[in-house]
Amino acid sequence: MQDKRRRIPLGIALIPVVFLIIALFFSIVTFKQPPHIALICAAAVAALVAVAARHPWKEIQEGMVYGITLAMAAILILMVVGTMIGTWIQGGIVPSMIYYGLKFLSPGIFLAATLIICSVVSLGTGSSWSTAGTVGVALIGVGQGLGIPVPMVAGAIISGAYFGDKMSPLSDTTNLAPAVAGTDLFSHIRHMVYTTGPGYIISVIAYILLGLRFSGGTLETGNVEMILSTLKSHFFIHPILLLPPLLVIVMVIKKIPPLPALFGGTILGGIFAMATQSKSLGEVIQAANTGFISETKVKFVDDLLNRGGLQSMMATVALIICALSFGGIMERTGMLETLARSLLKRVKRTGSLVTTTIFSSIGMNAIASDQYMAIVIPGRMYKHAFDSHGLHPKNLSRCLEDSGTLTSPLIPWNSCGAFMHATLGVNPLLYLPYAFLNLMNPVVSIFYGYTGITMERVDKKDNKSEKDQNSEAQKADLEAKE
Repeated sequence: MQDKRRRIPLGIALIPVVFLIIALFFSIVTFKQPPHIALICAAAVAALVAVAARHPWKEIQEGMVYGITLAMAAILILMVVGTMIGTWIQGGIVPSMIYYGLKFLSPGIFLAATLIICSVVSLGTGSSWSTAGTVGVALIGVGQGLGIPVPMVAGAIISGAYFGDKMSPLSDTTNLAPAVAGTDLFSHIRHMVYTTGPGYIISVIAYILLGLRFSGGTLETGNVEMILSTLKSHFFIHPILLLPPLLVIVMVIKKIPPLPALFGGTILGGIFAMATQSKSLGEVIQAANTGFISETKVKFVDDLLNRGGLQSMMATVALIICALSFGGIMERTGMLETLARSLLKRVKRTGSLVTTTIFSSIGMNAIASDQYMAIVIPGRMYKHAFDSHGLHPKNLSRCLEDSGTLTSPLIPWNSCGAFMHATLGVNPLLYLPYAFLNLMNPVVSIFYGYTGITMERVDKKDNKSEKDQNSEAQKADLEAKE
């Protein structure tokens, strides 16, 4: 029986996207509400469009489930990070990190130091989420203690965390992008140095210049002393409490999967809470579930430490599910493919191809709400276009990372943006202007596309087409049989 479904035309495929934009605007800007309901309504509109295009409900529902399934590992990690933050604060681990950070970091160098610290950790672990959930949480507290606006601190954390997420061979996205584009891992990493290097240097300079605003006597030492004395009087503070984050980082570097490594961090937090802070097992379980409740009577410190817990992550889990339901429908019913194909029609030169790829990945981060889909779908759609322009596949893989990986934490309803919001306590729209590396890389990549700098082409003498290689393989098989 002939399939009655038809390809959804561009004008129709745009209906859910336009509705999503309008719904998000009214929800976030006008009514000051989170985007959950707007995303559910947009998913309903996408489903109605798909039904009108004769896609069966079963397929639509499978698309929603598939979209959610893509993020299940991320959701589990998010939940475990919530429990870990709760036990780490209760166990004196986060207070100790804040204490020593305030002791040894000055406001003038803090933002640049935050970038470098998070870069080193994320490069070693390959995980932006692990970096934000460990040293990132502590650095937020240190920044607040030094009187630096939290969005600036969060921007520096995001820049450093996603430097490693992009450049580390241990990162899943660093392995995914070259696999989709058709190149090898280390060629991909070497090629990314050309865009990441300038972006990183600019970011360091920008954070140093921002830091100058807080140096030269602007530090309120009274506030810092108050925080230090409060932490010291309510927690056992000792360098040994820095051991759990170091062990978690080592576990991830040793390629222990993030989920058991982070859960190990939760267990260590609970052990230290009982051993060093005289907490009972029941209190540890409560902190892991509902978060730590600070009762120092110092409002600033209490606001800083009232965090964590499994339950604190549930709103973020719901946001991810709502967003990926919409993205799953759009992907399964071919509407995302329609949008991507329409963009390719306007591509004439290398610069426009790179720009289209960059903005497609950014768009996928917003529409599909998932970092992996922002790499896989544009990578799959534009691979032939890069081949036809004579461009090496590593140019495509670099574009996918410059945009798909780095812009994912800048969108509040993307799974990455939602995670960072829940973990750092800062809305992505607030830290976006200060996430300099994430903003600079797409710009540098587009510049290279139009100027041709580092846009390596395929050597036709040394690289035969896949079709020719297949023909020669078939010919060799026939000769072997004869």
